[in-house]
Amino acid sequence: MMRSEQVCSSLEAHGIDGLLITGEPNIRYLSGFTGSESFVFLSHTARAFITDSRFTEQAEEECKGFEVVRYRHPYPELEATLGTLASKYGVSRLGFEKDSVTFGFYDKLARSGPKAQLIPTAGIVEALRYVKDQREIQLIAKAARIADEAFNHIIEILKTGMEERDIEIELEYFMKKAGAQAAGFPTIIASGPRSSLPHAVPSRRKIEYGDLVTMDFGALYGGYRSDMTRTVVMGRINDTQREIYETVKNAQAAGCSAVRAGVKGTEPDRAARSVIEDAGFGEFFGHGVGHGVGLEIHEEPFMTPTCEKMLEAGNIVTIEPGIYLPRWGGVRIEDTVVVKDGGCEALTQSPKE
Repeated sequence: MMRSEQVCSSLEAHGIDGLLITGEPNIRYLSGFTGSESFVFLSHTARAFITDSRFTEQAEEECKGFEVVRYRHPYPELEATLGTLASKYGVSRLGFEKDSVTFGFYDKLARSGPKAQLIPTAGIVEALRYVKDQREIQLIAKAARIADEAFNHIIEILKTGMEERDIEIELEYFMKKAGAQAAGFPTIIASGPRSSLPHAVPSRRKIEYGDLVTMDFGALYGGYRSDMTRTVVMGRINDTQREIYETVKNAQAAGCSAVRAGVKGTEPDRAARSVIEDAGFGEFFGHGVGHGVGLEIHEEPFMTPTCEKMLEAGNIVTIEPGIYLPRWGGVRIEDTVVVKDGGCEALTQSPKE
């Protein structure tokens, strides 16, 4: 069954007979379209892909099985086009993705768009994206291999005096040369005392002897993303750095060991967090232990102290505990793994020693 057909089979359960899809990852998932400024309109009898003249030819090539409908800028013609489609296909209760529709766009639709009742929805397409099929797993695995190759490359050239931005640029350039479309997300490079910033923006700071250097990066390949973090020490590691590093490494191993189909998202988080708490660093680990990865870098399932959703075979998630001591530094270790019935398999394979 095509993905769009799976969505249509669930419309009645959501109290709608049509769905306007506006979130770019969901559009990509359903249609295969790799551009922007587009919409998908689905009903039991409609498979319409709506775009403007800039993307019409591309849509006709990429969106097999969809009627490509062109509208002209500005938006009033889009609203009229949606109204025409709703009337043509007899849609009286049109769902829209509330998480990706602005109030301004909703207001225009309500005033000038379809005569159908507009009904907010959430999670319809995301429910299909939750478990990855074999092709999706292969694409993410390839993105992970590219990231691993980039890490091996950067370790060979990393030296004191390099700026954090130098590392960012080199990683992203290498990944593109290795086949990535782009970085999977904005690369994080944090050195010395800045390594206590979990989402640091790479700066002009020069790497110094004795620094912790945290590198959080991934590749975008075929529309899918990988995510990994490694922390290294420039030169000889001191006792405090070693204690924190070993604690995080053990916590990450515990989190990975807890990942398997049928467990709640709280369980890998609890397994990793307990290692850090037992070592006396619990207050310095403030985020969840992991998240799903796919068309987006952060998607379901999430693994936090409160996320009760069950993991399923075919989920792809990260396990990324960290310890962050303000103005001293921090350590994070992260892998992308695929959930299986009896455990998980790491897609990122870079060494942690």
